[in-house]
Amino acid sequence: MELHFSQIIKSQINKYKEKEILFYRKNLTDTWNHYSWNELDRQVDIVSRALLELGVSEFDRVGQFSQNMAENLIVDFALYANRAIMVPLYATSSVSQVEFIVNDAEIGVLFVGEQQQYDIALEVIKNTKTLKKIIIFDKSVKLAETQYSLYYEDLQDIGIQSTKHFEIEQRRQEAQDDDLACILYTSGTTGNPKGVMLPHSVFIEAMRIHKIRLTSISDKDTSIAFLPLSHVFERTWCYFCLYMGVSIYINLRPMEIQQTIKDVRPTLMCAVPRFWEKVYAGVNENIAAMSPFMQGVVTWAVAGGKMYNLDYLRVGKNPGLLLKLKYLIADAFIFAKVKKTLGIENANMLPTAGAKLSDEITVFMRSIGVPIVYGYGLTESTATVTCFDYTGYEIGTVGSIMPDIQVRIGEDNEIQLKGKTIFPGYYKNKEATQLAFTEDGWFKTGDAGFLKGDKIVLTERLKDLFKTSNGKYIAPQEIETRLALDKYIEQVAVIGDERNFVTAIIAPSIEALKEFAKKKKLLFSNDEDLIKLPEIYQLITDRIKERQQGMANYELIKKFTLIKKGFSIETGELTNTLKIRRAVIMQKYKVQIDAMYML
Repeated sequence: MELHFSQIIKSQINKYKEKEILFYRKNLTDTWNHYSWNELDRQVDIVSRALLELGVSEFDRVGQFSQNMAENLIVDFALYANRAIMVPLYATSSVSQVEFIVNDAEIGVLFVGEQQQYDIALEVIKNTKTLKKIIIFDKSVKLAETQYSLYYEDLQDIGIQSTKHFEIEQRRQEAQDDDLACILYTSGTTGNPKGVMLPHSVFIEAMRIHKIRLTSISDKDTSIAFLPLSHVFERTWCYFCLYMGVSIYINLRPMEIQQTIKDVRPTLMCAVPRFWEKVYAGVNENIAAMSPFMQGVVTWAVAGGKMYNLDYLRVGKNPGLLLKLKYLIADAFIFAKVKKTLGIENANMLPTAGAKLSDEITVFMRSIGVPIVYGYGLTESTATVTCFDYTGYEIGTVGSIMPDIQVRIGEDNEIQLKGKTIFPGYYKNKEATQLAFTEDGWFKTGDAGFLKGDKIVLTERLKDLFKTSNGKYIAPQEIETRLALDKYIEQVAVIGDERNFVTAIIAPSIEALKEFAKKKKLLFSNDEDLIKLPEIYQLITDRIKERQQGMANYELIKKFTLIKKGFSIETGELTNTLKIRRAVIMQKYKVQIDAMYML
């Protein structure tokens, strides 16, 4: 019998007591502070009582609008002790996005992280009937509307003084597996986000099946919370870490992750493919700067690593003595140095999901001994549907199906799911819920693919798939993933729906282009001039041609437009999970796109 989430922290106390579990810091130069299991349990109890004193009732929705902080997890479990419902919001959300979620979920209390989130919350409170209290984690935030505002420290004081221990314990005892734990709003590429309802039962099941599959994880591991905790991937992973006794280091600001990794040198860390794309580009840049002789040595080493890790260990074969020796030399002199420079020399498992990961990156990282575990999942499936096994994983797939999750291929090759981790529906949205399920109860993922034994091969996102005016179907993500590997290309949006050929809006790597221009002695006065140089256009043309080798003629980019500033969340071109909002880009760059199709 798996424990209800309101009991998980308490269940670990007897085993771990004063063991350090949750680490946090405000600035990169600060030393790490930490909570022991005993202190974490005490903090959860304090905040539980404080929320009850504040008037939070069972099944009330309470929001968290913050970057990653230790307080996020404390508040989660304090809410679960109250049988209340947690609603996370991305720290990068705009006023209109926050306002929609606050109104839709009827949030009464909203926790915020820093000044930016607090200022947005004050704007939102003017246009909502339900939001009554804003609780601020960062005590350096300057308060404006004190009647609505309360520092987290003051909330703790309320909890310390409260005597309502019995009431909290009663709520814990009455908690049911089918109680709603969270409403996670998907950052949709079109329209308003939908609130994915996740009851405690789906998290309980996720813990059970991950423990079955991920047998190498133990309480000796260390994980960094790098992805936003508002994302189902990181939040479920952190829950699993707590469930397994894994120590968690909270990375406050995403741009600090490279230094955090070097400081912590973790054994575990979730990331999206974009992170590994940047790592791969950096490693390749260093290789390109080497002498021809050293480049040859690296090529020899990686080829040996591929044979050792992929051709032998992956399929359970024992490498011969000569190959073992070759790998030991390559690892000692090359691979170990790369991993130590990155801070991942202790890596046990590095789960990666959320978008398409290039096979090229997977093969390279696995060849040099970086244990990337590629997987696939959705908010609606409580994250993991498939992931790489320790052995037998297959490049080109997103791994094998998790225990007790059912997968079938439906109409239009759509991947459909059943199982105890699948959500029951969208909050207050019966129409969207009906559309999401087949008549016989299978969840329609919107992703196309096929089964290869117990493994899934993804082919395209059905909503992203478009058809040219010549009747050819194009999967833009495949093209975008290939091009994003190039050092000169930062972001790509492929265009072509109902057009007679494929084009693209490309945000190049300005720094890489400047370096190229310097070597070629090209003259320019600013970034605008740089991207207009014919030599730069030719360079990107050549890079596209190289990256699209082997693709069908109708998939090839015939024209493109370079932009000096990349797509961002703030301008609405990216979702909070960094997915392209193609409709926004089409509208914003309509003039440039139309010009590419003029005769």
